[in-house]
Amino acid sequence: MQDAVRLDAVPAASALAAHLHGGGELVPVQVDDLPLADGEVAFADVTCSVARFYGSEVVCPPSTGYFENHPTFGRRWVANNRLDARRRQEAEDAAAPQWRDHTAARVVLTSTGLRLRPHRSPTWLPFDHALLTGVTAGRPEVVLSYSVCAPVLLAGPAAPWLGVAIEHLRCPAM
Repeated sequence: MQDAVRLDAVPAASALAAHLHGGGELVPVQVDDLPLADGEVAFADVTCSVARFYGSEVVCPPSTGYFENHPTFGRRWVANNRLDARRRQEAEDAAAPQWRDHTAARVVLTSTGLRLRPHRSPTWLPFDHALLTGVTAGRPEVVLSYSVCAPVLLAGPAAPWLGVAIEHLRCPAM
């Protein structure tokens, strides 16, 4: 069934693109629990999988080894260099830039920007169109790049439609 939903997402995005290129407009929707600014209009209220793309600081684990009772040198610490090297590499890999913080989120597309509310969070996160530097559409996902924060990945059946709508709101002449 999920494949059927994904297959429906692409034609819905294509139909929206054709509608907008033909002079059509996005249809406003009612969103009762999101306070909108004066003149701000909501166009979509959907659920998507959301992630952010960023790296983090490398946190190296402490050195490993064991105590050995040597007949000549007595009790001494013997480092486990192979394990240390593997753990250091794992820490570097974990800190490398990648998609992080994957969660389901409620996504509201407005005339001003995208508003995200992660699952079980009371807070709406604003991503304004004015700060948007790029929209990269995939299937069934869209990556939004911003000038002031890490890129945002929207995935799921609504993502292709959102990509078309966001691009239209960003560049209405297209």
